[in-house]
Amino acid sequence: MIDVLVVGGGNAALCAALMAREAGASVLLLEAAPREWRGGNSQHTRNLRCMHDAPQDVLVDAYPEEEYWQDLLRVTGGITNERLARIAIRASSTCRGWMRRHGVHFQPPLSGALHVARTNAFFMGGGKALVNAYYRSAEALGVQVRYDTPVESVEMAGGRFVAARVPAREVDGRVLPAERIEARSCVLAAGGFESNREWLREAWGQNERGEWPADNFLIRGTRFNQGVLLRSLLEAGADVIGDPTQAHMVAIDARAPLYDGGICTRIDCVSLGVVVNRDAERFYDEGEDFWPKRYAIWGRLVAQQPGQVAYSIIDQKAIGRFMPPVFPGTTANSLAELARKLELPEAAFVETVEAYNRACRVGQFDHTSLDDCHTEGVEPAKTHWARPLDTPPFYGYALKPGVTFTYLGLKTDENAAVHFAGQPCANLFVAGEMMAGNVLGKGYTAGVGMSIGTAFGRIAGTRAAAAAGHHIPAENEGHDHAVA
Repeated sequence: MIDVLVVGGGNAALCAALMAREAGASVLLLEAAPREWRGGNSQHTRNLRCMHDAPQDVLVDAYPEEEYWQDLLRVTGGITNERLARIAIRASSTCRGWMRRHGVHFQPPLSGALHVARTNAFFMGGGKALVNAYYRSAEALGVQVRYDTPVESVEMAGGRFVAARVPAREVDGRVLPAERIEARSCVLAAGGFESNREWLREAWGQNERGEWPADNFLIRGTRFNQGVLLRSLLEAGADVIGDPTQAHMVAIDARAPLYDGGICTRIDCVSLGVVVNRDAERFYDEGEDFWPKRYAIWGRLVAQQPGQVAYSIIDQKAIGRFMPPVFPGTTANSLAELARKLELPEAAFVETVEAYNRACRVGQFDHTSLDDCHTEGVEPAKTHWARPLDTPPFYGYALKPGVTFTYLGLKTDENAAVHFAGQPCANLFVAGEMMAGNVLGKGYTAGVGMSIGTAFGRIAGTRAAAAAGHHIPAENEGHDHAVA
């Protein structure tokens, strides 16, 4: 019998598999996707938010624990478990040496990656390179990996994990039979339900306009996160955490593909201009805070607008100040022309932008700080980086909600244990997106998902190895267990 079964194939799953194997456990990792699509949403990531008290190689200045915690507290509106959040924060200060030993390399942020040189370490080659490095290391260490192997449920007996059930499926034209895979312990790291259109529709329901908002969502991440295992666990009585409508949801280019658009479809110029809905009305403060702390709320804001569509509008002054998206924007030499090209109501659009222009109180523009350029006498206000849109050509980008991962998941503790009726299971653990809602009740700040996945993936792997009877060295026993 295998010691540790890991269900999932992204960052958290790989961290768990590597830690369990390093502890001496035999490990089998089941990835639902084919090999070429392995890695879940981790393949679309690019950085890790890191606590550090002094400059560290690619990280400048300092980003101490309390500042990190206050950033997380602010973006979540206090809907977070401080004990678990601080575990992830503290682990982010010590995990990169371990990551390097498994082949992950880091680099400073590229020009246009806003405000993160101090807080975030970027993966050289992006998330795909990180995933590939971990798979190479895992296989070299003797971790068994099986692709095209989704798990639909787990079998429990006496409050303990017994086996995972894999359904019959067709792979490369061959029908594979259903399987029952036993193990001494198990780590669940199979992601959320963002690719399950029916579940998204059920969660979001029908709005007051008679629309089903989820029908217009694009899935920024993997198509393989259907939430089948998550739902079966919830139906089996596992303790739940989170709101099914809360998610890492980004405003992305409306022309993006239905799945796997990744980072390059994100529109990063929101804070440099205005955003209007299809009625040409502004609806939120575009300059509320630095973009890495706000980009993941804009998908939800767009989802609440008519038709689940919005338009990011900038002028020539913004060009060169943000990472350009993969698709070029719509351009025009006048606001009226831009409205016509975007098929927005011309008079309303021009009046909205001109009212904003009149309201701008331009001080010392500085996109690297919370500057004093703001609006007065217009709703909603723009509190920073407010400059008139008066320099042609003008640019417009149609936006749709892009869901990366959902926050509904399994309640856990500092040992990453799955809970049933308030009690931790002795040999079933959870990591990554399946438990991120413990830390992320809502909102997001760039790179924190990888911090959570790395910290709790490592904890889950260590604990799963111990549950399978393997001695955990002292340096591993407490590696991520600094607590508030």
